[in-house]
Amino acid sequence: MRWDNLRLTGDGQDAPDLPLFARGAVARTFDTPEFRGMTFYEIHARTIVNRVPAASHVPFSWTVNPYRGCAHACTYCFARKSHEYLDLDAGRDFDSKIVVKVNAGELVRKELAAPRWGGHPIAMGTNVDCYQRAEGRYGLMRGILAALRDAANPFSILTKGSLILRDLDLLTEAAEVTDVGVALSIGFLDQDLWRSVEPGTPRPAKRLEVCATLTGHGLSCGVLMAPILPYLTDSPQALAAAVGRIAEAGATHVTPIVLHLRPGAREWFLAWLGREHPRLVPRYLELYGRGAYAPAAYQARVEAEVAELARRHGVGRPAVPRVRRARPAPAPPVDAGPEQLTLL
Repeated sequence: MRWDNLRLTGDGQDAPDLPLFARGAVARTFDTPEFRGMTFYEIHARTIVNRVPAASHVPFSWTVNPYRGCAHACTYCFARKSHEYLDLDAGRDFDSKIVVKVNAGELVRKELAAPRWGGHPIAMGTNVDCYQRAEGRYGLMRGILAALRDAANPFSILTKGSLILRDLDLLTEAAEVTDVGVALSIGFLDQDLWRSVEPGTPRPAKRLEVCATLTGHGLSCGVLMAPILPYLTDSPQALAAAVGRIAEAGATHVTPIVLHLRPGAREWFLAWLGREHPRLVPRYLELYGRGAYAPAAYQARVEAEVAELARRHGVGRPAVPRVRRARPAPAPPVDAGPEQLTLL
C-alpha cells in the first residue's frame, strides 16, 4: 500500500474549528483509493482503558477504543451519535472523519501497570470497530494486544474486520496466558444487502473465513448475528442459511441481536430505508415507533428460532480447552477510573 501525496493540516493555520484541535490533533488525508474523501485526526489520548457507566447495562465493565468514527459506514451503527460530541455529524462525518489515538498501545501498557489496576477483563470493538480500515495504516492493535498479553490481562474483541488475522500470533500468545474471546459480527449473508447497508466492511463470506481461521488456531471465536433486520433478513430461510454457514465456520457460539435504532443511527438508517426499501418505512415506524428497540415478543421469537437452529447444527458444543501457561494473580479490583464516554 502506498502512502504518497500525504497532506498535513492542523498547524493552527487551516485547522477546522473542532474540539479535537484544542487537544493538539493533526489532520491527515491520503491520496489513495482506499482513503479518498477521508480525514484522520491523530491525537494523543489522555486515557485509554475506560470504565463503562453502570447505567449502560452491558456485559462488560472496561473498554479500550483506539478509534472514534468508523469507515465501515454501517447505516445502522449505534455509535453514530457519539460523533456529535466532537462537533461532527452522525452521518457522513462518522463514516469519513476518523479519530486515531496514536499513543493507544503505550497508554494501555502504562495503565495496566498502574498499582490501582485490578486486571479486569477488557472489551474492544464495543463502540466502533478496532479493525476498521484505518488499522491497516496505523496498526494500533499490535501494541494494545502485546500489552494485554504481557500483563496476562483477559480481553475480548468484537469485529467485522479481516485485519484481525494480521495479529493472529499475538492472539494465540495471549490465549496461552489469559482468557481471550473473539466474536465476528455477521448478521446476514445477502450480498446485495451487504453492499448497501455495510459498504465499508469485508463481505460476510470473508468474515466467516476469518472465524474459521481463528477457531482453527484454537481460539474461542463466536458470531454475533447482528443486526437481524426486520422484514429483510429475519425470514426462516435467511436465518437458517446464516446459522448453517456460521456452524460450518466452527463458531463456538452464536448470539442473535435484532436491529435497534438509537438516536443518530435511527435517522441515518431510516433515510437509507426510504431510498432502498420505501415500502418498508411504514412497517419500521410501526415496529420502532415507541423507541429504539423492536417489541420484546418479536425479539424473543427471533432469538428462539436462532437458538433452535444453532442446536440443530451443533453450535456451542464444548470444545477442548486450551492449555495455558501459569499467569500472575491480578491485583485487587478497584472502583476508580475514567468512564467510557470520556471524550478522548
